[in-house]
Amino acid sequence: MSVLVNKDSKVIVQGFTGTEGSFHAQQMIEYGTNVVGGVTPGKGGTTHLDRPVFNTVKEAVEKAGANVTIIFVPPAFAADAIMEAADAGIKVIITITEGIPVADMMTAKKYIKDRKGVTLIGPNCPGVITPGEAKVGIMPGFVFKKGRIGIVSKSGTLTYEAADQIVKAGMGISTAIGIGGDPIIGTPTKDAVELLMNDPETDAIVMIGEIGGSYEAVAARWIKENGNKKPVVGFVAGQTAPPGRRMGHAGAIVGGAEDTAAAKMAIMRECGIFVVESPALIGETMVQALKKQTV
Repeated sequence: MSVLVNKDSKVIVQGFTGTEGSFHAQQMIEYGTNVVGGVTPGKGGTTHLDRPVFNTVKEAVEKAGANVTIIFVPPAFAADAIMEAADAGIKVIITITEGIPVADMMTAKKYIKDRKGVTLIGPNCPGVITPGEAKVGIMPGFVFKKGRIGIVSKSGTLTYEAADQIVKAGMGISTAIGIGGDPIIGTPTKDAVELLMNDPETDAIVMIGEIGGSYEAVAARWIKENGNKKPVVGFVAGQTAPPGRRMGHAGAIVGGAEDTAAAKMAIMRECGIFVVESPALIGETMVQALKKQTV
């Protein structure tokens, strides 16, 4: 069992024939992901990267059995692409696009919420990877080795760093979920952590957050309330960030008392999470956390 994507996922690419869509679709195909086609309005009936191109997501679902999509559509049209995918019956929608207008995302998120069984990851995210089975995103696949540690991260780069640390410590990754760094995203930290907590092939979790918002605090309290079933190693980026200044991601801005890295780390520690001051300590801390669990 894996979370969100696996070898049986039938993946399409929205924005398939564009520069970004083409490049990353090729990378996904070379990784072994089951890419069954793509969508570019007006180019239906042609082929691209030896895969069929469809005019609509509905057509891709009907003709290719697609159930997962990755979106590389420009920001002005990306929310419509998300809603089109949900309307067509796609179950996992992974949105890489950065800079989608907040008002558009508010509409798209409500639309997704009204459709049960649909999961939106992103926007402004690196995607999801289940090593050895499916890479539905822009992450460097060679960094991720198969194992039993799940990763949930707001940051794409820190997702890769965490995976590298875990692998170098002699472990591997079950599924890594890059949830995205925008102010409005489809799957917050708590929901992604819950997926991995319920996955029998995940033994422990790395949870990476950043300044701004309450996602990490909500997730930490949920973990404690549910009995700390699996060890969680946590890190929060932005420890030196000044209040009121956005740092990198649109959602990374300190606005309240619990928005700072220090406040989030304190809450995480109180909830039984193994907090590290540097991402370089993730691997060795996970080894110790797993040892403590077995004692």
